Amino acid sequence: MVNFQIAARNLARNRRRALAALLTVAVGGTSLMLADGFIQWIFWAMREGTIQSQLGHIQVMRPGYLSAGTANPYAYILPEDLPQRSVIESTAGVKLTAPRLAVTGLISHNETTVAFVADGVDPQKEVELSKALHIVEGRNLSDAGAKEVILGRGLARSLDVKPGATVVLLVTTAGGSINAVEAKVTGIFVSANQVYDDSALRLPIGLAQSLMRVHGAHLWLVLLDDTERTDDYLAQFRAHFPTAANKLELVPWYQQADFYNKTVALFSQQMNVLRLIIGCIIVLSISNMLVMNVLERTGEIGTLLAIGFKRKKILRLFAIEGLLLGLTGASLGLVTGYGLAELISAIGIPMPPPPGMTEGYTGEIRITLSVMMHAFLIAFVTTSLAGLYPAWKASRLQIINALRHNI
Repeated sequence: MVNFQIAARNLARNRRRALAALLTVAVGGTSLMLADGFIQWIFWAMREGTIQSQLGHIQVMRPGYLSAGTANPYAYILPEDLPQRSVIESTAGVKLTAPRLAVTGLISHNETTVAFVADGVDPQKEVELSKALHIVEGRNLSDAGAKEVILGRGLARSLDVKPGATVVLLVTTAGGSINAVEAKVTGIFVSANQVYDDSALRLPIGLAQSLMRVHGAHLWLVLLDDTERTDDYLAQFRAHFPTAANKLELVPWYQQADFYNKTVALFSQQMNVLRLIIGCIIVLSISNMLVMNVLERTGEIGTLLAIGFKRKKILRLFAIEGLLLGLTGASLGLVTGYGLAELISAIGIPMPPPPGMTEGYTGEIRITLSVMMHAFLIAFVTTSLAGLYPAWKASRLQIINALRHNI
């Protein structure tokens, strides 16, 4: 404790220099918190958007559907009366289980005919599951058996249709024949993926089953209360429903979120580079400041060595100065960064449309325990390391040369 008091008094000798050093560490920590918090918010928004518009937390399907389902979709239908669905939906922590039936075919309006990909959905359950799907014109689907569809904005533009128009859907049924149905366009939507919007539509699952002449769905999408517990529920369901016995495969959302996974990998590498740059700036700045302290106190160090102070104690005293700067500056950066993050999040960060999207969004700063710990540790550790070289330099001074500074 005495050593810390001495180190604090030594730092206070040149208050202007000490304040500049503290601000350097604090600004570095604050910058790390804000940058990392913004990146973490992007990860969170992408994750929840992917889950709540396309994948759910867990997908239940027939084994092999992902690899061969496109070529032969009718071989992988889940019957409506399977008891496993009610068991999953009644599990505590499961918000809902929604069926999805994949449909592909042709859609026509007047003289225009284009290919489409579609999901037959339960409109009531999609209110919770598809929060990231935004209706920009008209309204959403209303009933599981109604003859209506909603179109992606790109597909609606290709067909030149508006809400209220009538389109014709043409598909190949399970028996190999052709079936068609007329449906009313009730709305136009946008998702997080512009390419998807250019060819996608949604229709009530009852209409999709009638069109394809099947009973059931390709997928059950399981929506949980907590994304962080996805792996826990996945292990629980897999133990309860072994693939071999139940002929069910359970796939977590992140195994199919290829764009999300690549984005996380790219941004994480960029964040590591930023941490390295800020850490180097702190080390160079603090090291230079503490070296100046050593030069100014060379005579004093010589006197201490002459009266019997051990070199280890000199090393420890100057190293503690770095520790104090790191602890104080990192703490100040933590408080400042948290306050700025809350303020910026309350105001919002207007962002342009990213690649693959047609609409911008309002960003925020997401401060988590991990973000705070990373910022604090980098600021504290780099500052402490920056104090080691000046401390070593002070402890290695020759007594005679150091005493000459007192003359």
